[in-house]
Amino acid sequence: MTFSIIGTGNIAWFLSNSLVSARHHCTGIYGRDLESARILASHLLVDKYGLISEIEDGNADVCFLAVSDKGISEVAAQIRFHHTVLVHTAGAVSIDEIKPCAPDIAILWPVFSILKNNPPGHRDIPCAWEAATPKSKRIVLEMGHALSDVLFEAAFEQRKWLHLSAVIGNNFINHLLTICEHICVENKIPFSMLMPIIEQTFERIKHASPSRLQTGPAVRNDQATLKSQEKLLEKHPEWQHIYKVITDSIQSEHPNK
Repeated sequence: MTFSIIGTGNIAWFLSNSLVSARHHCTGIYGRDLESARILASHLLVDKYGLISEIEDGNADVCFLAVSDKGISEVAAQIRFHHTVLVHTAGAVSIDEIKPCAPDIAILWPVFSILKNNPPGHRDIPCAWEAATPKSKRIVLEMGHALSDVLFEAAFEQRKWLHLSAVIGNNFINHLLTICEHICVENKIPFSMLMPIIEQTFERIKHASPSRLQTGPAVRNDQATLKSQEKLLEKHPEWQHIYKVITDSIQSEHPNK
């Protein structure tokens, strides 16, 4: 099957490399920045690249709109397809955003944090899909199977909540670990000393509900430790606020412990 890509960021690199590896043929790379489109096209050994305005209907079976969430409506306004299936790749954006652009539209959203310089080396990447027509469903599933063994249908209402959960479970946790790293650096403690307990946390939730695994001074209502640790964070009021809010949330989740 043939495909084109609009976008030159992390998801565009992941999609194009995965699809080419699955022996789908890329007909062109398009973007708002011509040099970035050229670099990705060169990497894929694709001759055709250009600005978004240069993309042609029917040039590929499917075109992936792999741009930032806020850029989807802006880019979509420049596209009018009658033959090519248009697929956007955002979790928190409705399929309606691209409805005026083509009769056959779909969504394929990898629920995974993807970096072009460190792409996933496995196929256990949950991919949510939605399709507006039988044609777009057939194509989005075929493309999806080139990326992952874990495909599931999800309407916009479900994807919104899943995207929120992913932000909390990935972006928020990463920020908390950043705070841990800063605390260690400020106090001349090797951050690596936390690696075993961090790894243990994520290994445990593979086998049990996170709620059942909660430990620490908040769930024990250890007021002496909680007050002492809050005081340690006085020089960082924003971290202290996070500590208090999360402590309150843990205690609300476990009121009887």
